[in-house]
Amino acid sequence: MRRFRDPERAQTFLMNFGPIRQHFASKRHLLTASVYRRQLVARFNSWCVFAGIIQNPPAVL
Repeated sequence: MRRFRDPERAQTFLMNFGPIRQHFASKRHLLTASVYRRQLVARFNSWCVFAGIIQNPPAVL
């Protein structure tokens, strides 16, 4: 709850951030660098499609 003045706002943020973080979190210590980069690009692409972001699309490796 650092930097949150209101515990309810902190809880709201964490409830919304948790599922998003799980989408991008990976066990990169188990992956090679090239596989990790490909997975991250794929995850960001799917996030952009879901969020409707079209500005500066991520580069595909």
